[in-house]
Amino acid sequence: MSSANRVIKNTGFLYAKMGITMFISLATTRLVLNALGAADFGIFNVVGGAIAMLGFLHAAMSTATQRFMSFYEGKGEKDKQKHIFNVSLVLHFLIAIGLGLILLVAGYFFFNGVLNIAPDRIYAAKVVYGSLIVSTMFTVMSVPYEAVLNAHENMLYYSIVGVIESLLKLAVALIVVNYVGDKLELYGLLTACIPLLVLTVMRIYCHKKYSECVLAPKKYWEPILMKEMTSFAGWNLFGTASGMISQYGIGIVLNTFYGTILNAAHGIANQLSGQLMAFSNNMMKAVNPVIVKSEGGGNRDKMLKTSLFSAKLSFLMLAFFAIPFMIETPYILKIWLKNVPPWAILFVRLQLFRSLIEQLTIMIGRTISAQGNIRNFMKIKSILNVLPIVLTYLLFIYDFPPFYMYVVWILCWGVFGGCVTLYFANRNCGLSYQSFYEIVFKPVLLLFLIITTIGCIASYCMEPGILRLFIVTVVTCVSFVLLYVLRFSSELEKKLFRSLLKKIFKNRYK
Repeated sequence: MSSANRVIKNTGFLYAKMGITMFISLATTRLVLNALGAADFGIFNVVGGAIAMLGFLHAAMSTATQRFMSFYEGKGEKDKQKHIFNVSLVLHFLIAIGLGLILLVAGYFFFNGVLNIAPDRIYAAKVVYGSLIVSTMFTVMSVPYEAVLNAHENMLYYSIVGVIESLLKLAVALIVVNYVGDKLELYGLLTACIPLLVLTVMRIYCHKKYSECVLAPKKYWEPILMKEMTSFAGWNLFGTASGMISQYGIGIVLNTFYGTILNAAHGIANQLSGQLMAFSNNMMKAVNPVIVKSEGGGNRDKMLKTSLFSAKLSFLMLAFFAIPFMIETPYILKIWLKNVPPWAILFVRLQLFRSLIEQLTIMIGRTISAQGNIRNFMKIKSILNVLPIVLTYLLFIYDFPPFYMYVVWILCWGVFGGCVTLYFANRNCGLSYQSFYEIVFKPVLLLFLIITTIGCIASYCMEPGILRLFIVTVVTCVSFVLLYVLRFSSELEKKLFRSLLKKIFKNRYK
């Protein structure tokens, strides 16, 4: 039960961080959208998407470094972790330099025929692009330190850094609002400074706190380990790169057919979905080291049970907040944004639905990464990741409405991608299909349908307004908790929650 308590404690730290950063982030988006306007906000999203697309190396190496750090933390091999840390530092420095050069070359093509940007805003877009290149390089170099914090499950410090980062973003937004010059250019330049400050703070802390954070590349260089890490990262690269390409590529397709206004709607949908997903992502971030450490320690049964339990909870945590949000999206966007871009309401709802479906198997995929044999899995996932670009482009050629890009995404990533994940988890790790159906799929689907029906009935009985928003939220959330506790939670989950409540009351009344 100690690992469960540790997960709960770390999740609590991450939720505290989220509770602060979520409102800061929403306020920041409102300030930036109103200061820049829909067109410039769309430019920032489409240019920023270019950086994200080519920044897939960062995500791939981040997963690889965290996997190896946590795996050998589970084995208890401290000296091996020093080798991993130093190899990772060298790799990420080289990746940062290489990525910066690639992005500079790619910029020529982006601004000469790829991006659909008004001629008078090209210079400002180039300033944003250059600033985000620098930002991406610093972000890449922070990966080894994030991996160390993750391996030690130090979510308290990670949360503190996250709050500082959000406050810096809010400060940037406030400066931009009151700036009399080109706001888009200033926003890009100031945004690039934030990753450097975050890297500096994490670097100082990790070198003081953890023994494996030793800067000695010559002493701890290990060619075999570098080959092993780059091989794992290379296969992971296919999945991550294809996902990033698809994410940005569909934005390009949308931009080509419908312009920057719909990119703004797409950006708002991603922003809101990301904020609501933080509830489940925080739990997943706290659980992921436990999954990898269990595999590293030779306890596969614990790894599988943890992944199934976390898959169920990750879906439910997102659904808890997403259901009332999906029902009341028009009113929420109306009170949040002064000007709601066209299609934003439907985009937000479909994006949340897509995220819910993907949550069902995200944590199952972590078992495949923990086991280490990801080659064939990533080959098939890469094909499914890129497929939405082709299908969306074909649909838009034949004048299908823009929301069909989400329909394609849901089918390729959520449905077919989830089936592929389950297949390889079964083949590589011995995960039972029956266990997934009974523990995860069946209870969450029934609970989701029941609560959505209850919320829709409450919504249809009232006129739109703050009172209806409040009633729908209360009714769905209370019904959700009661039904989950009384009907849809397993005996193991009930035991865990009873233990948590006892611990809370024990500490409260000491």
